[in-house]
Amino acid sequence: MLVFVLRRLLQAVIVMVVVAFIAFLLFQYVGDPVVFLLGQDAKPDQIRQLRADLGLDQPFFVQFWHFLLNAAQGEFGLSLRQGAKVSRLIGERLPATLELSLVAALLALLVGLPMGVYAALRRGTVGSQAVMALSLLGVSLPTFLIGILLILVFSVWLGWLPSFGRGEVVNLGWWSTGLLTRDGWSHLVLPTVTLAVFQLTLIMRLVRAEMLEVLRTDYIKFARARGLSDRAIHFGHALRNTMVPVITITGLQLGSLIAFAIITETVFQWPGMGLLFIQAVTYADIPVMAAYLCLIALIFVTINLVVDLLYFAVDPRLRVSTTGGH
Repeated sequence: MLVFVLRRLLQAVIVMVVVAFIAFLLFQYVGDPVVFLLGQDAKPDQIRQLRADLGLDQPFFVQFWHFLLNAAQGEFGLSLRQGAKVSRLIGERLPATLELSLVAALLALLVGLPMGVYAALRRGTVGSQAVMALSLLGVSLPTFLIGILLILVFSVWLGWLPSFGRGEVVNLGWWSTGLLTRDGWSHLVLPTVTLAVFQLTLIMRLVRAEMLEVLRTDYIKFARARGLSDRAIHFGHALRNTMVPVITITGLQLGSLIAFAIITETVFQWPGMGLLFIQAVTYADIPVMAAYLCLIALIFVTINLVVDLLYFAVDPRLRVSTTGGH
């Protein structure tokens, strides 16, 4: 187990170094930060002085080493557009994105898992076919269109829910949350549903397919021959063995929710990291773009490591294989 964890940590470090190198290249080949900071009318002496102060006159790999050290401490310099520290801007936007993504992931899991089990156990019924038709619709519609339709129906026509913003939030130290206020929940509903629809349908279809595959295996037939109840077979044996691929997809999709919440945050003007990244791309704010890239890579690497460790808790065959058993 220890060797497995150390190997995964080494792989994670290598991935993060590669991502940091790609982010560092943004500073080298996407615009000149000195020109952004001083403007087009800057004098040559001012440009040389600022380059020396920022360390841009040093060799390439020396600059990259300093970038790695600063990135490990969460420092990416100043935003070229807002003039504030990038770490502070990310810290202000991170709670909104994590809140939206985690609630969407929880919604997708709590709804998609039972729907997938129902579609597998009631295969061929009208209800199962209706669930599969809805899942096909959820997979086919693009996220921005789902968001616009929800705004049209629930905000414009019915007037039940707000169409943009985060609403009232409560500050708990440096963390801000809208989960403790009614206004925050009302603002969270539409973007959460928009972000969760695709993940929900993906989980549902995966659970159904895996459940049907497991129900055809020999040990399920043996369990029926032993006289076990349908409940014990379906939930004690079949569903448990279905959870390994579900954990994989759910874990990786959580990283996708955080990384690709950009569209949802743009549609609903949700003040998260996705909206900050879109604004950074618009104004070529390289430090913010680099920080976002490194942070998303760190989230994916962390989630992937956690998913690998969860395998050992769910699938005992992996523990046997790592100890040399047969």
